[in-house]
Amino acid sequence: MKTNNLPRDAILVINAGSRKGDDLFEEAKTKLTEAGINLVDSVDVENPENIRKIVRQAIRDAPMVIVGGGDGSLSGVVDEFVGKDCVFAILPLGTANSSARTMGIPLDLDGAIDVIANGKRKSIDLGMIDEDYFVNAASLGLSPIIGETVPTELKRYLGRFGYLFWAMKCLVGFRPFRLMIDDGAEKHRLWSTEVRILNGSYHGGLELSDNAEIDSGEIVIQAVVGKSKFQLAWDWYAKALKLRDRDANTREFAGTSFQLDTRPKLKISIDGEVLASTPVQVKIAAKAIEVAFPVDKQRTA
Repeated sequence: MKTNNLPRDAILVINAGSRKGDDLFEEAKTKLTEAGINLVDSVDVENPENIRKIVRQAIRDAPMVIVGGGDGSLSGVVDEFVGKDCVFAILPLGTANSSARTMGIPLDLDGAIDVIANGKRKSIDLGMIDEDYFVNAASLGLSPIIGETVPTELKRYLGRFGYLFWAMKCLVGFRPFRLMIDDGAEKHRLWSTEVRILNGSYHGGLELSDNAEIDSGEIVIQAVVGKSKFQLAWDWYAKALKLRDRDANTREFAGTSFQLDTRPKLKISIDGEVLASTPVQVKIAAKAIEVAFPVDKQRTA
């Protein structure tokens, strides 16, 4: 009979190219073993293009696969877990670590390992852009421009502050766009400067929505409305500081499926990686995978 206890056997796969991946590989192996996890295998992936193939094989060989990396690494392999009886466990080793923040997984190595050793298995939703699954959030507008152009060294050494500095630079030449959202019952048309497609509450390391939950069965589209670049900058600032009027410039749509389009056509960043462009279908895949989840974050019936 299946329980919500986590397996003790696992394979560790770390993206060495993530912000802290290469530095923490040996330490992670040691601490996981000390915590009672039997590592069937461990792989330090030098070429990020190989990580999905390695995780695919690991899922066949172990009941739990621990993936260490940033949001892009996690989103890049999550498709492999859909429909499989294998637990997806996370070591947050990236810059923003929004997926871990959404799940309440500690960002330090010891805390994340404690979740893997002592947490519970939990079914969570995944977002979808067309047929591509993602863990936490997708976005269009300024964020994909930042993601495509931010220098690697800037985000490696300055972390989220590096993103913030680069965002100010990219904002100078940025223009608002027309957004069309079809929820199946009504077609919404508005001007926008940024759109966040949220399966979880965090994006870019900041909590952006009080309504997006990773197990709600719904996807949230949050649009920064209007044409003002100042209002876009203020929206990020207000949400970072959790100001009372932090939602004044945003409008949210919640549901299970939407058709989304823009004029002009725009690229879409999925958990930090630019992988799609409008028009797209946005939808939720309810209870799509099982993850290692903190005990104190479990919902009670």
